[in-house]
Amino acid sequence: MAAGAASCRALLSGVPFMNNPALGDAAKLIGRILLALMFVLAGWSKISGYAGTQAYMASAGVPGILLPLVIIVELIGGLMIVVGFKTRLVALALFAFTIVASVLFHMNWAQPMQQLLFMKNLAVAGGFLVLFAAGAGAYSVDKD
Repeated sequence: MAAGAASCRALLSGVPFMNNPALGDAAKLIGRILLALMFVLAGWSKISGYAGTQAYMASAGVPGILLPLVIIVELIGGLMIVVGFKTRLVALALFAFTIVASVLFHMNWAQPMQQLLFMKNLAVAGGFLVLFAAGAGAYSVDKD
């Protein structure tokens, strides 16, 4: 497997834009925005739909009293990812949050949509792990 990865790197090293750090940092910025967008919008919508969200949480056995914490994690955490502030820490927190939310709300795999939402959340969690490992890039408050 290592030989295959080395061959792939050798092949791509000849592509002019592959060794451009600015391109990598731009990709990290766009990736951060795309990862965070879902969380920022979800956090914001929970404010305007507070009672409905509390009822939905209660139907899944999650105390509605936790909703302010959920809003803070989604909205503030998402915005921190966008600007790249404390990115690695927040990415790790949103990874954990996403896994917990998946287990609590999307485990009814008898419904194909719930299975799809669970798998989508796993992909998002994977994106947060990559962001944790790679850092925010130069176009961020963290500049790592």
